[in-house]
Amino acid sequence: MTVVLEPIRVLIVDDHDMLREGLSTFLRAFPDMRLVGEAANGAEAVQRCRELAPDVVLMDLIMPEMDGVSAIRAINAAPPRPAIIALSSFGEEQLVRAALEAGARSYLLKNVSAESLAEAIRLARAGISSLSPEASGALAGRPEPAPELTPREREILRLLIDGDTNAEIAARLGLSLYTVKNHVRNLLGKLGVSSRTEAVSLALQRGLR
Repeated sequence: MTVVLEPIRVLIVDDHDMLREGLSTFLRAFPDMRLVGEAANGAEAVQRCRELAPDVVLMDLIMPEMDGVSAIRAINAAPPRPAIIALSSFGEEQLVRAALEAGARSYLLKNVSAESLAEAIRLARAGISSLSPEASGALAGRPEPAPELTPREREILRLLIDGDTNAEIAARLGLSLYTVKNHVRNLLGKLGVSSRTEAVSLALQRGLR
């Protein structure tokens, strides 16, 4: 007799619409997984978990209204208690420890491959933890190497931290808007983040200013 397992019910939590859309597309590629809902912040995540009872939650950590660590703690305070995978752009020890201590089962960076994320979801439902190499290294006390930024990229990063727009940066530095956009795109890539907000947060955490 063949036992047919129900698809893994997954809830996606992230404040970036494009990332949620990308993860939704990713889930549709795996027949043993099903997207049951989305949330744009931690408060919504807590409510959706109560309403939808997912098996696994993919949880961003840096969000407005309620951050991911607080949401993980709130979700685990009462049943149903899904397996939570912290899916973050950051691998600093403090953030990794905070997420795991709040009750996250796994911790992965957003640059994880589709196959690795799918396997982590399957393992999470089975009660098995997964850690990205960066998260494991942070817990082992190995600092992440600082990204190699050019002097111009560091200059632009400082202006991003000051809150300048691309147009304001172009005016300050005497550059074209196109050139500034290229620098910002390269800067985000080197930092391993997907937005200006994440770049600023990471720069402040690592003292890159």
